[in-house]
Amino acid sequence: MTFWPNVVVATPAHSGVGASLSYRSELLLAPGTLVRVPLGQREVLGVVWECATEPPEGLTEAQTKAVASVLDGLPPLNARWRQLVKFAAQYYQRSLGEVALAALPPQLRELSNEQLARRLKRQAKAAHTLKTTTPTDAAPAPAASDGHDLSDEQRQALAALHSAQAPVLLFGATGSGKTEVYLRATREVLDTATPEGSSPTQVLVMVPEINLTPQLEARFRERFEPLYGADSVVCLHSGMTPPQRLNSWLAAHTGTARIVLGTRMAVLASLPGLRLMVVDEEHDPSYKSQEGARYSARDLAVYRAKVETEALRSAGQAGDPHPNPLPPAGEGAEAGTGSEPDVRCHVVLGSATPSLESWHAAEQGRYLRLAMPGRVGGGALPRLRLVDMNHQPKGAVLAPPLVAAMAERIGRGEQCMVLLNRRGYAPVLACHDCGWKSACAHCSAYRVFHKLDRTLRCHHCGFTERVPRACPDCGNLDIAPVGRGTEQIEEHLSALLADVRRPDGGPARVARMDADSTRLKGSLEVQLATMHSGAVDVLVGTQMIAKGHDFRRITLVASVNADSALFASDYRAPERLFALLMQAAGRAGRDAAHSEASEMWVQTWYPQHPLFATLKKHDYPAFAAEQLTERAQAGMPPYGYQALLRADARTQAAAQAFLNRAAEHSQGLPYRDQITLYPAVPLTIQRVANVERAQLLVEAASRGALQRFLSAWQPVLLQCRSLPEARGLIRFAVDVDPLAI
Repeated sequence: MTFWPNVVVATPAHSGVGASLSYRSELLLAPGTLVRVPLGQREVLGVVWECATEPPEGLTEAQTKAVASVLDGLPPLNARWRQLVKFAAQYYQRSLGEVALAALPPQLRELSNEQLARRLKRQAKAAHTLKTTTPTDAAPAPAASDGHDLSDEQRQALAALHSAQAPVLLFGATGSGKTEVYLRATREVLDTATPEGSSPTQVLVMVPEINLTPQLEARFRERFEPLYGADSVVCLHSGMTPPQRLNSWLAAHTGTARIVLGTRMAVLASLPGLRLMVVDEEHDPSYKSQEGARYSARDLAVYRAKVETEALRSAGQAGDPHPNPLPPAGEGAEAGTGSEPDVRCHVVLGSATPSLESWHAAEQGRYLRLAMPGRVGGGALPRLRLVDMNHQPKGAVLAPPLVAAMAERIGRGEQCMVLLNRRGYAPVLACHDCGWKSACAHCSAYRVFHKLDRTLRCHHCGFTERVPRACPDCGNLDIAPVGRGTEQIEEHLSALLADVRRPDGGPARVARMDADSTRLKGSLEVQLATMHSGAVDVLVGTQMIAKGHDFRRITLVASVNADSALFASDYRAPERLFALLMQAAGRAGRDAAHSEASEMWVQTWYPQHPLFATLKKHDYPAFAAEQLTERAQAGMPPYGYQALLRADARTQAAAQAFLNRAAEHSQGLPYRDQITLYPAVPLTIQRVANVERAQLLVEAASRGALQRFLSAWQPVLLQCRSLPEARGLIRFAVDVDPLAI
């Protein structure tokens, strides 16, 4: 008998290919089965979305191609995963196959059935070992067994999490012990007994950046490997090699891995036993993808928890009850009427500076906000000291009082951290005679001067050249760096602190941590270990050092150039700056013994700016209230909804022509009267790698109206790309809920 599976493959929305393609098969393929199918001259990986017994209308058997092969050794991707992918594709206006295939490890597309079978055999062996060592029937161990005493705030947060009926916003100060709450909640989920034949319970923990995974992985492995085995904790992020990503994905998909730690890509991983999701530093912009399917991992985590919860409750009503992954903490903690235990997949959004969208959702009661304002051990948050650069020596890069304070701390054996969110030695190299600057030949941006290897590098397209001996335009030998980057601050501090001695009599050591210094494999782990050991006295770095790290000896944090964001045109700039400075300040005084002496120094030319007033008090609620009032008055998110239509073309004229014609042809579409379309404009950096870029802003007061309009607009966009004036258009994409405009 012949069957007719609909298969989704990796085709972008702008290609015009439908949501799925019809093939024929001699086997009845379950939805979620992975197959290889012919597409043009290639054979590609696809996911069976449904399988019919009749051929598609208008097609005969001779007009369809046969499925090339079936990856039958792999369990199908379940209905909850497919629902998540379908939602993501619809909401973010992408093709179904683009999202589905992007969620799978790249190497899966290359393996033969035999190669996959060998890998699965190894996974099954690991799973058997795990099954014999996992205490599936054991009750959760008492708190003391984890080796850490909980604070009252941590205990209260865990108790509230047990009975939470909504997404939980864990609003905890830096150093308040949010990670210990995640660890305890994870332990309770994994200790829950699972019914025979069900997937073992699983937990997903996400962090915004790869550099935060080593520290988190170490803590989770220390806590859970002795209980569940070496294969029970895996990582998923783009810094892994293809074989590593495939092994981690297979472990998660087959249930061998009980805990998955990852960056935003992990939210789309197949986790059949998922019962708890944690989004740490949920405010971080890195959770929003800026290429491909531009999804928000934080928002998808909230949706995924809803899908998993509904499935759990449906299974329970059908006579296949699942135990509550977080058992009630005590009498009266049961959900609903109190007669039945709560059955749900919990999601925890943790941050000391929540996103305004999450804060607003908590204010409206859609999220449960749990506060942990105190630091573990009772330590104080660092004092803020504003350095008015108007009163410092002319041309000073670092204020003399700041340098003196750093020297004092080095002499006591304490550590300092200096934040400058710009890598390289200087952002521009310039000739002051003729005005030449180190512009990139392929982008409308300057190449950054890197002194260590004497190169000019474009941080957008990667174009790199050696530094010229003289000005290319006028021959002047005196070309000089303009502005400052982390390399220059590292060099400058090393000179300023050359005479400072550590308690052991050795010279002060300054180190740098940014995307350049951690580029080589293993270098990040080495630098973190060096910092934790106390071998480094001053750490200079970009924003990657300001988040999540638990450096116990730091008592002084300094921000060198915070003013650039104070008057930015982007309405989100104050929110990002406040979060960055609060997070950076949180690296100081994490050891309660040194917290009273901990300080955050901010060099600024505008010490009277109102942002610093709330920052000085560590008063995020006041800052959020002020920002939300401004957003409400302007109709900006979370009080309004936005999307960007972006166009890449060979010329700026073609990009803008496509966007403007798309706007003109939108007249008459559903909900058009509730939509505001702004004229097309170039992006701030309008040319990257010789591709011109433009965008058009779409706004609506209703999320539903915006979504329905965008869906109706997609066919129009496909038609407009064929217009004569849009010749030269390379691609277009819709960015829903953009973070940068």
